[in-house]
Amino acid sequence: MIIFANGNRFFPVLHFHRHQLIPHAAGNICIDPVEPGEQVLSELGAGGVSQIIVTNRNHVRAANRVRERTGARTLIHPADAVHATNQGAIVDGELRVGAQVGALTVVGAAGKSPGEVVLLWPERKILIVGDAIIGNPPGKCGMLRASVIDDLPRLQASIREFLKLDFDALLVGDGVSILHGARALISDLVATFP
Repeated sequence: MIIFANGNRFFPVLHFHRHQLIPHAAGNICIDPVEPGEQVLSELGAGGVSQIIVTNRNHVRAANRVRERTGARTLIHPADAVHATNQGAIVDGELRVGAQVGALTVVGAAGKSPGEVVLLWPERKILIVGDAIIGNPPGKCGMLRASVIDDLPRLQASIREFLKLDFDALLVGDGVSILHGARALISDLVATFP
């Protein structure tokens, strides 16, 4: 579990071996679930999950297993949905840029794939990413190798747009998350773009 301080309030973002579970009164949200062990799957089932967010077509991973155990609805951007269903994902709904899912706002991050999204938790000043940015090397922001990115200039434009958002922490799907000062580190990454 990672505990963030926000003024005098502390709040959790639960990590179950790379599962990001966002607690919410209307139902917990699981983001890009990786293959869980039985204990983790039981904990997710016991704690309840109402929605599974898949941030891009390559993060389907264990969404079906979590969905089966918890009854959660799986959501993905429509531009990545066909690829995800071809991988065997059961998709229950669409993620639209600007939509709210619990406390999270869906933000477009096209480039790695056409339907890549990131999630902004405005109240907590947290940006949650799948593959748009990686935390590698630790303490810095990077990108995946160009050979796995559909449209590098488009992804770079998407990342530039992140700088218009109000956040301090960056939770990444790959690498090491940045708990403070993430916006400045993304600005450093953007400075390397053509």
